Order: sequence, then structure tokens, then C-alpha cells
Amino acid sequence: MKIEQIKVTVGELTKDYVDNEEQGVRGYGGKLNIRPPYQREFVYKNEQREKVLQTVLKGFPLNVMYWSKNEDGTFEVIDGQQRTISLCQYVAGDFSIKYNDDLLKFFNLTDALKEKILGYELMIYVCEGSDQERLDWFKTINIAGEELTAQEMRNAVYCGPWVMAAKKYFSKNGCVAYRLASDYMSGSPIRQDYLEKVISWNPQGLEVEKYMSEHQHDADASDLWIYFQSVIAWVKAKFPKYRKEMKGQPWGLLYNTYKDRKLDPNALEEKIKALMADDDVSNKKGIYQYVLDGKESHLNIRTFTDTQKRTAYEQQQGICPHCGKHYEYDQMEGDHITPWHEGGKTEPANLQMLCKECNRRKGGR
Repeated sequence: MKIEQIKVTVGELTKDYVDNEEQGVRGYGGKLNIRPPYQREFVYKNEQREKVLQTVLKGFPLNVMYWSKNEDGTFEVIDGQQRTISLCQYVAGDFSIKYNDDLLKFFNLTDALKEKILGYELMIYVCEGSDQERLDWFKTINIAGEELTAQEMRNAVYCGPWVMAAKKYFSKNGCVAYRLASDYMSGSPIRQDYLEKVISWNPQGLEVEKYMSEHQHDADASDLWIYFQSVIAWVKAKFPKYRKEMKGQPWGLLYNTYKDRKLDPNALEEKIKALMADDDVSNKKGIYQYVLDGKESHLNIRTFTDTQKRTAYEQQQGICPHCGKHYEYDQMEGDHITPWHEGGKTEPANLQMLCKECNRRKGGR
């Protein structure tokens, strides 16, 4: 692989800067692809963008950037996308920075300050090589600034038409997946949380990497998008009353398991309402999985306090009522006489101390 060092001014970098769906994000007179398929979305916050410009105005060195050169003479940003876009956006007038206690956009600056920014030289290393060599280099040098997420790295390894299409659905600010289901999804689209989660739900049960490898060269990602729409439609149909606890549930996995079962939304709602009002249910978020699979482990049923258990132990004189043997306190466990799922409450009147073996036998019935 060939690597050479070049110097590019901010003025040259920002020439013919565009950021739109049709042309993508480009600069350097149209010759630089600032956001190739393996790159993340723009994630810098306002203060981070401003620090980039303050560094330039003060004449301090900005971190080295890395580009790759294509066979047709064009370039792609390997590392430095966030700094590049910050510079391009400022020169384009997209945001203001603080200078001498004033908030100034680029067109508000004096000619001398404008020239200082446009004439600032960026240190850039350009590499030429195979796709795999460039991607390996990308993984090696992309260690500064905003750390890559696991899915951002996967996008690099499995870059191709499928990744580009999938990102349009799941990875843009205000993307269609966000508009459709932000109330049900946790995480950030631009950090690839939506894309990673939906891929992990795939009905085939494939690992994310395996799924992306198999679909890398697909022309579009419509199958994944159609699947996601089906998941959300099912959720809204079976759980029509929205609660904040619905955000971030493993909806795709639940859909895969229960989509063909007859579920009565009204009956589900009655169960959910009762469980939400039950003081013994510590994990309200787990209610949605519980009403589908019946596993109490989702609910974190409130346990008896140490004081309550110690009192019951003394009253029983250390005797397990099931096997009739005597045990030390730490050899026994608190148990609901009437199980919680049969209406038993976590209160002293419903508490008995069982030896660990008897308690396990009872729990396994």
C-alpha cells in the first residue's frame, strides 16, 4: 500500500461543499467523498465544532487526517470526517462560533480572519491500495475523537450497496425508522443503534456480522425495512395503549416468537394494568415480556426484608415446616406461602422460612 503526505488548505477542502441525498457529502472541488459508506453520521456537538474552528483561528495544529485515493483520482475520508464537516459547515454559514465575546458566522468575520481560516493548511496522509488494505488501515488509525461503535465498525467491514441503503432507513437524523418508532426504540440512529438492533432481531437468528456478510452486495435493504415495519405494526396492534416502559423492549424477538399466536389486546391490557398497579412488581419494564411468556424473572418480584425473614425464623425456631428439620438462619430462605402468581403478597403474614432444598423443590413444581 502506498502512503503519501499532502497539505490541503481549508479553502481547497471546502470548495464546492455539498451535503444532500442526491450527491452525498462532498468537498475538495467535488473530488472528496466526505462520508463514504463505512463512515459514521455526523456526531460532533456544537462545542466540539467550535473547538475545531478555534484551533484553526489560533493557528494551532489540527490532528492529522487520512484519505484514501481511488483509481479514478477521487478521494474518500478515512479519518477526520467530523473535523472536515465542521470546517465545511462553518465556511458554508451553518453555525456560529464565539470570537471576542461575539457569536459570528463565517460571513460576519473580517476579511483577515476569513483568509486566516481559508489559508490554514491541513496535514493529510493519502493511501492507495486494495479495499481490504484501506479498511484495515481505517480500523488501525481511527482511534481519536469520537470512538467508533461496534456497528460503525461493521459498516466499514461490510461496506457496499446494502449498507448505504440500510443507513437511509435506520441511520440518519430524523430517518424514517426514527419517525415511525422512536417511542419504541432506545439509542441513537446516527450512532447506528437502530440499525444494529434491527439486524440482531432478524428472523433467521443470524449473528449481526453473518447477516451483514450475506447481504453485503444486495442492491437494497427493503427486506429489513419491511420486516421492521411489520414488527412495529404488530406492537401497536397488540399493545395499543402506549406507556413509557415500552421503549427499548426487544420487540423484534417478541414478534418473531409470538406473531402467529392469537393474542387478545384487551386481555393483555387488563393484565398489564393490574401488574403496573402491583407494588410487588419492581421491574415494570419487564411486564411486557411477562404477559407473553409468563416468566416471573422479568418482574423482579419484591423480596422479603432481612428483618421480616429474621422474625419469621425466630417464630419458627429454625424449623423448616416442609421437612421438619432445624437449620441455621443462613441455611434458610424466605418463601411466599401463597405464591405471588396466585395472589400472594410480599408481607409478613404470607412469609415462611424454608430450607434451601425445600424452597428449590417448591419453586420447581
